[in-house]
Amino acid sequence: MPVRRPNPLQWLWYAYGGGLPERHASWVLHDTTTRTWWLRHLLRAVVQISPIVIGIIVFVPGPLWLRMMCALGGAIMGLIFSVSYLHETAEHRLVKAGYPAGTGPATRAERTADKDAAAAQRYAARYRTPEA
Repeated sequence: MPVRRPNPLQWLWYAYGGGLPERHASWVLHDTTTRTWWLRHLLRAVVQISPIVIGIIVFVPGPLWLRMMCALGGAIMGLIFSVSYLHETAEHRLVKAGYPAGTGPATRAERTADKDAAAAQRYAARYRTPEA
């Protein structure tokens, strides 16, 4: 199935937790299992948090430095929360796209299996125990 990217409005809907049409299911799989999947998750979290941060800075009364610190503190807490549920959120997106539960970790493990095997061989060659 070809990977069809969503348009910007669909991506924004997806970033806020909405589902995409079935034709974008392969893109959701790519988005949640590619090498940079965790960076993509953080970008979506920043997009979700940014309106609140902007609202705090613009509409809350008080000195600018205090508004900036409050917004920064809230953004950091939001990102910590988002990172805490990184795997669960990616799995939920895949289930919404029609994939069975467990598809994300299995696909990521499959994509890195060759690299992991090569690393294990390098480790064994470097740190093998000397025979007496």
